[in-house]
Amino acid sequence: MLPLSSRRILLGVTGSIACYKAVDLASKLGQLGADLDVVLTSAATRFVAPLTFQSVSGRQAYTDSDLWGAEGHVLHVNLGREADLIVIAPVTADTLAKLAHGTTDNLLTLAVIAANGPLLLAPAMDAGMYDHPATQANLETLKSRGATIVGPQRGHLASGLNALGRMTEPAELLGHIRHLLGRTGSLAGKKVVVTAGGTQEAIDPVRAITNRSSGKQGYALAQASVDLGAEVLLISAPTALTTPVGCELVSVTSAREMRDAVLSHATGADVLLMAAAVADFRPQEESPQKIKRSAGVPEIRLAANPDIIMELNKHKAKPRVIVGFAAESKDLLKNAQEKLVTKNLDLVVANDISVQDAGFEVDTNRVLLLDKSGKQEQLPLMSKDEVARSVLDRVVGLLKL
Repeated sequence: MLPLSSRRILLGVTGSIACYKAVDLASKLGQLGADLDVVLTSAATRFVAPLTFQSVSGRQAYTDSDLWGAEGHVLHVNLGREADLIVIAPVTADTLAKLAHGTTDNLLTLAVIAANGPLLLAPAMDAGMYDHPATQANLETLKSRGATIVGPQRGHLASGLNALGRMTEPAELLGHIRHLLGRTGSLAGKKVVVTAGGTQEAIDPVRAITNRSSGKQGYALAQASVDLGAEVLLISAPTALTTPVGCELVSVTSAREMRDAVLSHATGADVLLMAAAVADFRPQEESPQKIKRSAGVPEIRLAANPDIIMELNKHKAKPRVIVGFAAESKDLLKNAQEKLVTKNLDLVVANDISVQDAGFEVDTNRVLLLDKSGKQEQLPLMSKDEVARSVLDRVVGLLKL
């Protein structure tokens, strides 16, 4: 199931050059399974045609002319009340003023005032318009009523200025939408700690022992936890990934730093998803200076890194559910079963890193799930986002036991 399946979203589009971003946002929402209704103001139709939105959403896009059609007397009510979330992106200074003062002279503002659900606004306007006291007062009024304001961002504007006023990019808006929609999910009120990425163990100031982990599976687990309403703390080794909206990030580098962070933050948590690829060994000594080739081949002695889960098991307030990950190159089932028992895990997610289409550095994974009851479930090749949702479904079930 896609993360926004069965979620009804009303996307309002107002008259700004940033309308083109709204098309991208609509496409992304559809790809995540949302049931999307789009309402364009008259000014928005001067920038982009309703047909464009119909093409990416597969549903009718509404304009003010529909307000006076056969369903005109109830259309705005249905659009507003049936929406789990209303997003207006871009929202202009004019529409902000109408929303703040309750002016309902078009289909979009009528739908908003008829709605019961949350409202997310992504402003887009030139610098002087955004900074104007009237606009700032309207934004404060809307915030006081519970609206979520995302952006604007600093950048090049239609006037040629480089200033605050650009609409937030669709990918970031999508994160805020998922965060808002997840607040009533099955993990609402639960604290989930996720570890991600591959630790780095310094040899000298420029070199380190590390691994091929991209962090993609861990970050997908963090996003899936947000989607279910959890309070998520993400402990991450260095990656090139963007922290999901709604996650608190704790950045670490080495295995010992990750150990300290996990023991500090996971104690008392409801769930620990230990997806990081933590190095088993580190150099016994770190050279304070860069090791020069001219000095010859160095001899690097290794020392064992701490076993984070084993240390966590000694705490009385350890997480209610601990999920471990086993990346193996042979004897997958045997090694996963051993890890399940020796580390007293509730669930192990095991994958064979020797295959080309799963494991490190790719967007797909093929995993085996094992739990304490002896149940084994082999998942087919799927995206890491789908794997994350499958793992979280099992976690929800384990919390109910």
